[in-house]
Amino acid sequence: MRDERTLLQQALTGDDTAFASLVAAFQGPVYNLCYRLLGTPMEAEEAAQETFLRVYRRLHTYDQAQKLSSWILAIAAHYCVDRLRRRRRVVGLPVEEVLPRQPQEEEMAAAPEERLLHHERQKEIQDLLAHLPEGYRTVIVLRYWYDASYEEMAEMLGTSVSAIKSRLHRAREVLAAWLGERRASLAAAGPGRDVARDGLQ
Repeated sequence: MRDERTLLQQALTGDDTAFASLVAAFQGPVYNLCYRLLGTPMEAEEAAQETFLRVYRRLHTYDQAQKLSSWILAIAAHYCVDRLRRRRRVVGLPVEEVLPRQPQEEEMAAAPEERLLHHERQKEIQDLLAHLPEGYRTVIVLRYWYDASYEEMAEMLGTSVSAIKSRLHRAREVLAAWLGERRASLAAAGPGRDVARDGLQ
């Protein structure tokens, strides 16, 4: 496939085939980001489509000194945060030791029972993310699923590095408190496997 910069230049001249190739290159990361932030496949699909519509309309505003992936993911993140705010849902929580990583290819090729367990863990992880206010959820997802630096997140979200660090710190505090309550509740209920805790280690 042609490199992203070439595709971008061709898309800027109105080459729809080149833009379609850009969409194909980024649709996975964009959909995954939207799913982590919004929580349902249907909303994630709608948000991904809207993201690429906005990317198409704003191609001429792209600063080529910025990473193309960061610019596209920033558009997706902004749209999802706006959508969450319109929901007016109050949520709250995640700590490095309990945050997951993206599944590797060998994990996705695992036996059916292992894939089922992975699915259960991912659902528990999504439930945890659903407790985070949108501002916390966004930086948590960008940091731990997309390995974005503080500087990249600040640029993507239009804020300062110190503000990003503050949000992450507060999100970890909220998560730690929530996990403490969860574990106490599980202990009181008796022995049993905590899928969320297993999956988030």
